Amino acid sequence: MPVPPEESMDRFQGKVAVITGGASGMGRESSIRLAREGASVVVAGLPEDERGEETVALVEAAGGQAVYVGVDVTREADCDAMAQAALDHFGRLDLCIAAAGISHAGYVSGEVTEGEPLLGGAQRYVIHKPVEYWEKVLAVNLTGVMLTNRAVARVMLAQGEGGSIVNISSGAAKAPIRGMADYCVSKAGVWMMTRCIALELAPSNIRVNTVAPGLIDTPMTLAVTTDEERRQRRIEAIPLNRLGEPADIAEAALFLLSDQAGYITGQILHPDGGIFVGS
Repeated sequence: MPVPPEESMDRFQGKVAVITGGASGMGRESSIRLAREGASVVVAGLPEDERGEETVALVEAAGGQAVYVGVDVTREADCDAMAQAALDHFGRLDLCIAAAGISHAGYVSGEVTEGEPLLGGAQRYVIHKPVEYWEKVLAVNLTGVMLTNRAVARVMLAQGEGGSIVNISSGAAKAPIRGMADYCVSKAGVWMMTRCIALELAPSNIRVNTVAPGLIDTPMTLAVTTDEERRQRRIEAIPLNRLGEPADIAEAALFLLSDQAGYITGQILHPDGGIFVGS
């Protein structure tokens, strides 16, 4: 696991970041690490998610400033309000990590939604999956990322000072998984959308890149890998012989956000422990 430096770096001093999916997992870890390096953070997550305020407290404990904004990323008005919140609270918007996502329609932020059980086994295959489940995953994972990118890019364009966006995709963008066609398609879409938006925004010095994690130890992963024996088999399939941690993804995202990656746009980075080497 990457170990943060004893003393704060200042790669993001004076910058303002919007992080969707910021209430937990990769979004939370990214928020904290950005704060350590000088950024103010708009932590965005589901409305009334108590974990969002926990993230704000952790950011403040790291010496940063943060505000929590409840957002449904499938709603254009919510995404626009999220971008406006950065201006209202901090006066500008420079960075974005679009980390909000779900693995299955039966899960919201890693928890089974009452009255909407997760389909199991072959019931998750395309030929059985309810259309509304398919549409929900694509709405959150793909349309939600598009709406997030568009909202923050409009603010960045108005400022005229460039910016940097990182979208969280998945190794599932390149490796099909039985029973998870909706998730795989949504993440492959994020990858292609990133490339298209990167081309469109490059003349304005707004860089857009993708981080595509492997199997990461987050609440969402725990929700779909509850069987310990199955979990261990998955770990054994990873060349580095461990699950990734949110810090692994946060470090990759922060690199792409930073000026150290100033000549990189439209690219995909795979922090996956080597599981997709050769694929």
